[in-house]
Amino acid sequence: MKGALFDLDGVIFDTESQYSVFWGEQMRMYFPNEVGLENRIKGQTLVQIFDRFFPGMEKAQHDITQRLNEFEHNMSFVYVKGFEAFVQDLRSHGIKTAVVTSSNQAKMENVYRHHPEFISYFDRILTSEDFSKSKPDPDCYLKGASYLGTTPEECVGFEDSFNGLKAVKASGMKVVGLYTTNPREDILPYCDVVFPHYENVKYQDILQLFGK
Repeated sequence: MKGALFDLDGVIFDTESQYSVFWGEQMRMYFPNEVGLENRIKGQTLVQIFDRFFPGMEKAQHDITQRLNEFEHNMSFVYVKGFEAFVQDLRSHGIKTAVVTSSNQAKMENVYRHHPEFISYFDRILTSEDFSKSKPDPDCYLKGASYLGTTPEECVGFEDSFNGLKAVKASGMKVVGLYTTNPREDILPYCDVVFPHYENVKYQDILQLFGK
């Protein structure tokens, strides 16, 4: 194992429940007769959400973007339990680390504002501006491995959403699932191992996935 790649929401920060509320409100506003659309967009960039659900709806896109920017500026960024100790443990063993998120750079500026230490935990932070294909396509994870100077087979990916888990699997990486967003039994078929959080999870626990 040489690299560890992390999704952001629901994997590093416990924010998925906040986004579910926000997108649930937006989808009910524009599509009141369709239920659960907020669950179908996890892992997609804002551009891809607009292309799929709001094509040609320029005013709606403008209004949603404004509401999203305000929401993300004020939202809470709380680390998933045990994350900081876990990522520092990985790095102390020489593991390269990266973030692979569908969030944009503007969102990340809010993260840095709340957590100035965040950048020090990673060798590379990839945002929606860095890739053109959305999860479950593996493009973002393949690029992440390349940026770290590793192969996918030398890496492990950490995800919570179905699209994200599928993306890691398709890339050829080992898959660690966090059941912070979806039930454990639902994500288990997509994972090599699952955890509720990182508390008491160590480097050696992940190394075992590589037969060590």
